[in-house]
Amino acid sequence: MNKRANWSIPYAIFLSIFVALPLLLIFVYAFRAPGGGFSFQNFVKFFNESEVINTFLYSIEIAAYNTALCMLLGYPAAYILSNNKLNKSAITIMLFVLPMSINALIRTLATVELFDILNVALGEGTLIFGMVYNFLPFMIYPIYNTLRKIDPSYYEAAQDLGASPFEIFTKVTFPLSVPGIQSGITMVFMPTISTFAISEFLTNNKIKLFGTIIQENINSSFWNYGSALSLIMLVIIGLTTILTGDGSSDSQKGEQSI
Repeated sequence: MNKRANWSIPYAIFLSIFVALPLLLIFVYAFRAPGGGFSFQNFVKFFNESEVINTFLYSIEIAAYNTALCMLLGYPAAYILSNNKLNKSAITIMLFVLPMSINALIRTLATVELFDILNVALGEGTLIFGMVYNFLPFMIYPIYNTLRKIDPSYYEAAQDLGASPFEIFTKVTFPLSVPGIQSGITMVFMPTISTFAISEFLTNNKIKLFGTIIQENINSSFWNYGSALSLIMLVIIGLTTILTGDGSSDSQKGEQSI
């Protein structure tokens, strides 16, 4: 136990049991026919069910709206929080980040009660509002961290060269904040597609997202089909992560472009 590497053994065991094993089971069940044996039947079923395909496409649409709104609201908030001239209080930062420590289900139920008090009909509008409310901190936080790490000497150099505040933002601040934007998009877009509790409570289960379809199949003991849908979701998440790229390399590219 004198070696530091030995301290990672408990974490490796935990990840093996609660991460690697569930993923392996999903993979096995996804390629298994209801009667047993290897089969692509579950994936063929997905592409043949128009209702599931439409739900999947609608989930992507809702996720795109949510991500765009979180971006429009989150970037200015992160910029203000990271700017010492505009924000001189650490309490303000805490107020934006604090909702992340509260369970999403509790926040959603509180939002439902708020709409009930205001007599607002539950539907697509309340769904998007709830999505933005729940996922906005996950857009703000990575952008804020990226903006805080930008070397102030870049701003000073730009000012010395006669750049206007707008030019400093478009040619220095924004390019260097792209890694944070990519992280925020990843943390907002994919969870929006796979969530089911928010849509269930904020629409009285009138609107279903892709996560709801997966949940219903698992609850109905259709493990094979539910695992296939989950695997499709995991593949999309993996592709999204690959396309967004490595944050450090993007940061270096941004520095080279200045």
